[in-house]
Amino acid sequence: MQKTSSMPSVLITGCLGGIGLALVHEFSQNGYYVIGLDKAEQLPSNATAVDAYISCDLNKIAVDVTCLSELLTKLKSLTKNKLDVLINNAAYQAVKKIEDITHIDWQLTQNINVHAPFLLTQGLLHELESAQGSVINIASIHASLTKSEFIAYATSKAALIGMSRAMAVELGSRVRVNAISPAAIATPMLEEGFDGRPEARQQLNEMHPVGRIGMASEVARTCLLLANMELGFLTGANIALDGGIGARLHDPV
Repeated sequence: MQKTSSMPSVLITGCLGGIGLALVHEFSQNGYYVIGLDKAEQLPSNATAVDAYISCDLNKIAVDVTCLSELLTKLKSLTKNKLDVLINNAAYQAVKKIEDITHIDWQLTQNINVHAPFLLTQGLLHELESAQGSVINIASIHASLTKSEFIAYATSKAALIGMSRAMAVELGSRVRVNAISPAAIATPMLEEGFDGRPEARQQLNEMHPVGRIGMASEVARTCLLLANMELGFLTGANIALDGGIGARLHDPV
């Protein structure tokens, strides 16, 4: 089927990561015109389902008004005044002790994880409202349950959830806004971190009541569900996609 920009459209930031590629695949397979945004200058061969690609460093749009204006101009020309879904998926993670976090670490985390989603939603509000569209912010379990050395990331994701709720209240029926907070997801980056440590990887599975960690495809299917216009009453929610680990009490043996 020849895809055109007259079809339902979705903008996915961080479209080339593990979750991003799953989002691209899911929305493309379900008839969406997929606009992808990521830092790579060229679209790689494994992202052929992206219909239109924009190379952009989201940190720059948070600090440079000209860069933001240029990006919004490109996006508006692609969306033709109508955007059905905006998925703020791109994220930056600085894993460091409090005393080692630099000003740049902190600012990059907040710029990419919080400021950029706000600026994109604000800048594309007309297009989203024209479609009675939906904004989906990919947050994290770290917003409520975190661990050492994740303070910058956890703070940014908690802010993203708070922003999602506030936007939902203010925008009301104009544009729905929801968040998803995944726990551990089996992306290539996560799997590389367990390379040569199969016992630790199995232990991570067993920590989750369902007996495994999540799949990127499950995040994508949840986003597709949230984007459904038939769920017009669902806004201001934070979906805990965590395999039950958020409800589990870990007591000493």
